[in-house]
Amino acid sequence: MLEQSHNQQGENVVTTKNGGTCDVLIVGGGQSALAVAYFLRRTSLSVVLLDNGHAPGGAWVHAWDSLHLFSPAQWSSLPGWGMPPVQGYPKRDDVIRYLTQYEQRYDFSIERPVVVTDVLREDDDFVVQTDHGQWRARAVISATGTWSHPYIPAYPNHAAYVGLQIHSAHYRNAAPLAGKDVLIVGGGNSGAQILAEVSRVAKTTWVTQTEPIFLPDEVDGRVLFERATAKWKAQQEGRVLQDPPGGLGDVVMVDPVKAARERGVLNAVRPFREFTENGVIWQDGSQTAFDAVIWCTGFRPALAHLESLGIVTQEGKVALSGTQSVKVPGLWLVGYGEWTGFASATLIGVMRYAKATALEVAQALQDESADAAVK
Repeated sequence: MLEQSHNQQGENVVTTKNGGTCDVLIVGGGQSALAVAYFLRRTSLSVVLLDNGHAPGGAWVHAWDSLHLFSPAQWSSLPGWGMPPVQGYPKRDDVIRYLTQYEQRYDFSIERPVVVTDVLREDDDFVVQTDHGQWRARAVISATGTWSHPYIPAYPNHAAYVGLQIHSAHYRNAAPLAGKDVLIVGGGNSGAQILAEVSRVAKTTWVTQTEPIFLPDEVDGRVLFERATAKWKAQQEGRVLQDPPGGLGDVVMVDPVKAARERGVLNAVRPFREFTENGVIWQDGSQTAFDAVIWCTGFRPALAHLESLGIVTQEGKVALSGTQSVKVPGLWLVGYGEWTGFASATLIGVMRYAKATALEVAQALQDESADAAVK
């Protein structure tokens, strides 16, 4: 049975209990999806978000309990409404609370939990298959991020290791690791923050590909975003900007990491050669036993739902012009990392790409009022 409802702007969205139709379908319900939806909300286009989560918050719901942002609240905000101030840097729960309130504030049309399994092109429309039926849309914006596609590098004899293995995507807190020997693999902010926490209750060894770069104590996400912005502006103007020391992948000295430095545990060694049943063999042939390995080795774009379109490369990316697919008109990708825009996977960094995408979508669908409204 068909039901006709309206989204926050009174736009028609036709739904059934097993799917529906709309002008723009956004796959995802995290920060990037919400940012694009914000810029589309004042157009006359009907917009629906399909989120596979059971509650608001996107990937932040799955982050470890003590995770800290490395920017103040005002530098960690989505368009339109800033994150309420907190003391120090926001924690994971602060971000989840903010995204929940953001959804409520703008009353987006969100269906959850809905898992998108396939996106197909049919005539001038998209057919989107989900575990709750089929949707049709004139345009699709993929904003599924990377969190659901954790990456673990291949090491010789990996399958022989019998100890506990956890990716940072599934790490919650250090309690299960108390008193154990723990190997933490991977640098960057996740590796440093998890090391800082686990090292309080366990004996830790930190492995990074190269010596980690620790930013000066006074440098945080504000500075890094300003650098990313300058780089983006230079690119728009056809200039080459020499990168200053320090980037988004370098370690920001949030308080727990500073404390780890004071305890003398913020030391990294180079990668091991291979696994054994109970640990690893180092490059010099020596061996160390470990009870657990925590992989802080990053993520890859979660694009399985686009594979039927034949546009996902061997590197797991999609060829883009701006944020629009080169090969499939009407498909945009937002918030997957540097290849979809400088700092586009951050709360504040996604704003410019969300706005540009919304404007392109409105123009492509020839919505007369959208151009002025998005601007």
